[in-house]
Amino acid sequence: MTTSLDLLKQTGTVVVSDSGDFESIDVYKPQDATTNPSLILAAANKEGYARLIDAAVEYGKSKGGDLESQTGAAMDRLLVEFGKEILAIIPGRVSTEVDARLSFDKEGTKAKAKELIALYESLGIKKERILIKIASTWEGIQAARELERDDGIHCNLTLLFGFAQAVACAEAGVTLISPFVGRILDWYKKNKPGPKYEGEEDPGVVSVQKIFNYYKQHGYKTIVMGASFRNIGEIKALAGVDFLTISPSLLEELKKSTDPVPKKLDSHSAKSGDPIDKVSYVDNEPEFRWELLQDSMAFDKLHEGIKKFAEDGETLKSLLRKKLSA
Repeated sequence: MTTSLDLLKQTGTVVVSDSGDFESIDVYKPQDATTNPSLILAAANKEGYARLIDAAVEYGKSKGGDLESQTGAAMDRLLVEFGKEILAIIPGRVSTEVDARLSFDKEGTKAKAKELIALYESLGIKKERILIKIASTWEGIQAARELERDDGIHCNLTLLFGFAQAVACAEAGVTLISPFVGRILDWYKKNKPGPKYEGEEDPGVVSVQKIFNYYKQHGYKTIVMGASFRNIGEIKALAGVDFLTISPSLLEELKKSTDPVPKKLDSHSAKSGDPIDKVSYVDNEPEFRWELLQDSMAFDKLHEGIKKFAEDGETLKSLLRKKLSA
């Protein structure tokens, strides 16, 4: 039986699992996997992952120093432990996120990215299999530019909601961006209620379509990976986009369905479609910040997302801190 998930893969879209629960990832045969502090926190609270917590705590203790230093080391090791387990299942790459509190610290982001890559390499995992996940702030984008250019560290720019963010990421030469489809929809439903916002009328879908078409028209190599979906209608409306990272619940829904999934996006059609004027933010931080400020949805959701990831990261650290001090 050919499922809707099979049909989605046949459109040329690479399917990525959006989960820290690696025990469920293998079921859907994704190419890659993405994680974030919220997903790792949800998985870490399951009994089956206690051994990863224990390994991280032991690593933290082995590094010495005060409790906070040990907690920071344990946190990094925990993220890498999850990544290592995921990479044993998937053939591609895993995204591992930098501490959200570094979202406005270019040098801090670069340092943390290098620390995470070094940890992976100490476990025998090459940096080519890792995407360092960084929030799409000005500082994050500039950090990614330098990591890609100077260190060959591939980056996934996340919490991306606005066109200006997407343009700046492409100009920075980042490997991949993750525009958050569902969270865009959430904002519109809350702040501009009324329309149904379904399928190709969904504002999150419209945003990703524009970014995809712009990248293809202007020859950018950055991968567009739609993320944060609320329903399979959003996913089907983006069939054919480079990558889609999908939660296990929606992957299961696609796997149980046999409904058709026609290709909606295509690089050749994008190039011959309505032209989108080229814009640039290279070395123009003030203009980037102004454009982001003018996009209330993108500005709100970016900062809300950073705050939420930071809070979940702190909760995860609290769990490790308790075990370290026991």
